[in-house]
Amino acid sequence: MKRLNYKIIFHLMGLLLLCNGGFMLVAAIISRIYKDGVTLEITLAGLATLFAGVLLMFTTRDHKKEIKKREGYIVVTFGWIFMSLSGTFPYIFTDAIPGFTEAFFETISGYTTTGASILNDIESLPEGILFWRSMTHWIGGMGIIVLAIAILPLLGIGGMQLFAAEAPGPGGDKLHPRITDTAKRLWLIYVGYTAAETILLQVAGMSFFDAINHAMSTLSTGGFSTKNTSIANWNDRPVIQYIIMVFMFLAGTNFVLSYFAFKGKIQKILKDQEFKFYFLFIGISTVVASLVIYFNADITASSVNHPLINGEGESAFRHGLFQVLAIVTTTGFVTANYTLWTPFLTVFFFGLMFLGGSAGSTAGGVKVVRHMLMIKNGLLEFKRTLHPNAIIPVRYNGKSVSQEIVYNILGFFILYMLLFIVGALVLGAMGLDFETSIGGAASSLGNVGPAFGELGPVNNYSVLPTAGKWWCAFLMLLGRLELFTVLILLTPVFWRNR
Repeated sequence: MKRLNYKIIFHLMGLLLLCNGGFMLVAAIISRIYKDGVTLEITLAGLATLFAGVLLMFTTRDHKKEIKKREGYIVVTFGWIFMSLSGTFPYIFTDAIPGFTEAFFETISGYTTTGASILNDIESLPEGILFWRSMTHWIGGMGIIVLAIAILPLLGIGGMQLFAAEAPGPGGDKLHPRITDTAKRLWLIYVGYTAAETILLQVAGMSFFDAINHAMSTLSTGGFSTKNTSIANWNDRPVIQYIIMVFMFLAGTNFVLSYFAFKGKIQKILKDQEFKFYFLFIGISTVVASLVIYFNADITASSVNHPLINGEGESAFRHGLFQVLAIVTTTGFVTANYTLWTPFLTVFFFGLMFLGGSAGSTAGGVKVVRHMLMIKNGLLEFKRTLHPNAIIPVRYNGKSVSQEIVYNILGFFILYMLLFIVGALVLGAMGLDFETSIGGAASSLGNVGPAFGELGPVNNYSVLPTAGKWWCAFLMLLGRLELFTVLILLTPVFWRNR
């Protein structure tokens, strides 16, 4: 094993900081437009980040233009960490979030598209800071590294290793043989969806500022809102909630399928097994949630401007569908305090946190395709028991899935559940109650956002002790990069030069 190419690693860190600084200056422009009083501070934060990026790139300009798999893993993991560290600058420079721990938690929650917040009064923040907060979602949604590899050809560097580390899960269909063209097409779809949702939300009655912020949060499946009551602020405008639901569904779908849709290849979408399972599961879950809401007259929510009333079919359907989509796609928006919707629905929504969206989407969680292949493999074990000498492969979309992939998925799931248990135990050891501990661990690892107990939809993560905030931040990073990318860096064999 060759020595690590540290210069290329730091050079790419510098490139990411340049991108981050540029986005901060966009937030500064928004701040100037709305005259919120913090334009200078956000500008200084952006310039400081740009300076750090230029310094890193300049001091490593004589790097060897070669990146291997090991460097790829380091760039991805530390790229997210560097972006999150520098992303705290606007909060710290403006004093919008006092305390580095709180600023870092809010920032990494943004970049990992978790949407867990420590802010108690969101609406009091300046517009420039609110925009930056939503932008951290938007940058992280499609992946900081996918953005970077669209630029890497300018540096003469191939990006395949970065793409593999960024998306290590199954379902790696490519839109174009060249990885950089794939990244550009993904970003084109991403930007197009964001623009479309912004326009539709504005037409439906949102202000432009609220519309663009919620569009960025929706397409990234993040969940940061500009309102203290999240989407419950528009419970009197059902059309707004339906628009957000459509884009939550699209954001949780494999973006490759969106590309096929724009190319007119509808049959490819209809034949995709993961999409069919994803659509069917959301449909069944919505029916269950809506019926429970409909037939329980005592269901009201403390954060709802227009409480649910027994017999309101549309309201029950809308709130049920919205919350199912928000949790399955790990977006984390809320229209109500779903923890009050009977104990059954509390447990039901807790289970949905472990599903996740489709592979190739911006959603977090285990991912639908992994569940599908585990179920298929489990059912085939019955056949293998009856016919021990037969070779019966798992099939997906008409193709055989190698045993290596099946073992990888089983290993991922076991590790995911183990980390959830350890995550909950650590939170419990910090003095949090059972419901808060398991909810916080599941939500952080699945990048969902709102949880249960003291971390429920009408509360936030400010109640966590300092150590708890850092622990949940670590779980968010693990979940966003799908475990292996981060955990492999903690193994001694990874760092051996031989």
